[in-house]
Amino acid sequence: MTSCSPFRRAVTTAALMLAAALACVPAHAADNDTVPYWASLRARQVNMHVGPGEDYRTSFRYHREDLPMKVLRKMEGWRLVQDPDGARGWMLARFLKPERGAIVVAPRDGGGLVEMRESADPAARLLWRLEPGVTGKLGACANGWCKFEVAGRAGFVTEGALWGSGNP
Repeated sequence: MTSCSPFRRAVTTAALMLAAALACVPAHAADNDTVPYWASLRARQVNMHVGPGEDYRTSFRYHREDLPMKVLRKMEGWRLVQDPDGARGWMLARFLKPERGAIVVAPRDGGGLVEMRESADPAARLLWRLEPGVTGKLGACANGWCKFEVAGRAGFVTEGALWGSGNP
């Protein structure tokens, strides 16, 4: 039996601890087999292709990290997605993240701006008015309201004013 150096023992122990920790990490929504599901853009610049491969023509280039996407289908490392405008195409899965984002859509009452409130109550203090097209990180939704964070500022927005909330 040979003895290990203290350095080698420390490296081996660290590797085993890392492997054990990774085994306990839950799977993200973007890694599951159930479609459709919500995801958002991981990078500031992402290409949408007309087919599931880089040899297919690029149909659109997105420049908005956290933009929500509805994943409709999976094929190897590619995902068929739908954007907030309804356009469909293929993206590399590595450019999508499981954290949910949302985009403000025009209010149903025909007004131009969407109100972000301090709490999930129409009588709560008004924090900001958001224009359609503003993107942010989506938090939990309940009783018709969603927690929404835009550039580090958080509040509550009615669920109907956000594309990317609810079931895909």
